[in-house]
Amino acid sequence: MKTISFLNLLFVFIPLIFVWYYYKKWTDDKYEIVISTLRMVIQLVAIGYVLLYIFDEKNFFIGGFIITFMIAVSTWISLRNTEDKSLSHYIQIFVAIAVSGLINLVLIVGFVLDLDSLYEPRFVIPIAGMIFANTMNALSLAIERFEKEYSRNENFEESRKIAFKACLIPQINALLAVGLVALPGMMTGQILSGVDPLIAVRYQIMIMTMVLSSAGISAVVYFIIKEKKITY
Repeated sequence: MKTISFLNLLFVFIPLIFVWYYYKKWTDDKYEIVISTLRMVIQLVAIGYVLLYIFDEKNFFIGGFIITFMIAVSTWISLRNTEDKSLSHYIQIFVAIAVSGLINLVLIVGFVLDLDSLYEPRFVIPIAGMIFANTMNALSLAIERFEKEYSRNENFEESRKIAFKACLIPQINALLAVGLVALPGMMTGQILSGVDPLIAVRYQIMIMTMVLSSAGISAVVYFIIKEKKITY
């Protein structure tokens, strides 16, 4: 696979500067995109070095800590966009993300990929990252939409219906568009690295199915807990 130099990488920031200019002009916020971009670069470079250590060490307890950390951070990011920022709500979101993510992670690592060990960090950590990031985004949409709908009509079932459908729109759209409109990131990366396209397709089917199911299960678990809390 062709290596990208850091100098060449700077070219990708040219369109981003254009977006930042109009974001600053139209929203009066000149820091959000800059801070987000800097954090992204620093975090990715840092995690690159961390992953080198994790892949060599293959310590199960370190892996467990990292997965727990992913769930905790995903929960915190999901919570920041909600009106209810209580500890009990954090726990509800944490449980929803953890249950959904771990079900999908175990199925993929233990059965789909059929690895020799349940903990192969080169597979487990990147897949866990995809699962929890996707679950976080879907659940954030579900909660935000549910809170708005419920504040208007105080009808739990109707609000849940609207929120559940809304949170899965990106995932369902992605399933409908894949292969026709877009070649997703993982498949493109594998093809660029020289993997047979038909093998890359199998991995992408795994990822696309995982994305929809992890998002859906997290929302289902969240709303089951939410309904019990509202009822009692």
